[in-house]
Amino acid sequence: MYFHVMVGATDLEASKAFYDATFATLGITGKGKLRDTPLAYMYGEPETGLFFISKTQDGKPATYANGGTIMFKAPSEAAAKAWYETGLAHGGLPEDAPAPGALPGTVMSRLRDPTGNKIAVVAFV
Repeated sequence: MYFHVMVGATDLEASKAFYDATFATLGITGKGKLRDTPLAYMYGEPETGLFFISKTQDGKPATYANGGTIMFKAPSEAAAKAWYETGLAHGGLPEDAPAPGALPGTVMSRLRDPTGNKIAVVAFV
């Protein structure tokens, strides 16, 4: 449905370390640098969706959406749990530990990345 999502990062290197680690638990590969100005990094595949982290275009501090959440699919409940623990270990802030989700047959988890963006995973169990 979507082609890409991009979030701003106040501390791009802290955000890159967070996403490198958490995406690895979901089998999402980093593609490296997208561009130099403003510096941005890319994850995922064009066929299934891309995710970017970037310094802001205007050079002002990055902000996050009030009420906005970006959710990724985890291949299993174990991967959702590993994603959450890895996120906490890499500068993420806790929101919701892995637990049965609002949708029947799911496990969901949320945390905030180092900039404060609300990031989540869902596993269909």
